[in-house]
Amino acid sequence: MKIVLASTSPYRKQLLERFQLDFDTARPETDETAHPDEAPAALAERLATEKALAVARTTDDALVIGSDQVACIGSEIFGKPGTVERAIAQLHRLSGEEVIFHTAVAVINSSTAHVQCENVMTRVRFRVLGDAEIRRYVATERPLDCAGSAKSEGLGITLLQALSGDDPTALIGLPLIALARMLRAEGVQLP
Repeated sequence: MKIVLASTSPYRKQLLERFQLDFDTARPETDETAHPDEAPAALAERLATEKALAVARTTDDALVIGSDQVACIGSEIFGKPGTVERAIAQLHRLSGEEVIFHTAVAVINSSTAHVQCENVMTRVRFRVLGDAEIRRYVATERPLDCAGSAKSEGLGITLLQALSGDDPTALIGLPLIALARMLRAEGVQLP
């Protein structure tokens, strides 16, 4: 059975390559707009599942992987900033705060329609950040495609005071421990 990553994210692709499995990637066509009063964890889980479903509908005999990440302080959600100005504004807001990152991963077997989904939570404490360092960071790393505007796998780690969670890969965008468990449940041999 083939494996398809329903994502064009280079970060997720690099993470999945750690499993040393052959896989394809596909762009999921999904609307990532939050529903009214949708909790951050529920949003991440719904979007991960919808991304996998969008690709599974067009792919036969495959395990399709979808993932999504939502950063939040309480119910305030921080998505991908998309622009330099929004990234700077996000980092000013996150400065000195504890931020929860919900990273959901879904696996859909397109042959059986079996759906698995898990949400992995990571707590991140941002240092108190000055305007000059925020601007230097954004200019250097260009974190415009990362929820919360900080790439912990790169220079963004310097913005953090602490982080805690069950899976260090979750913060990068694809929780490999949960994904390995899901793929094994579908008969994939790992390692």
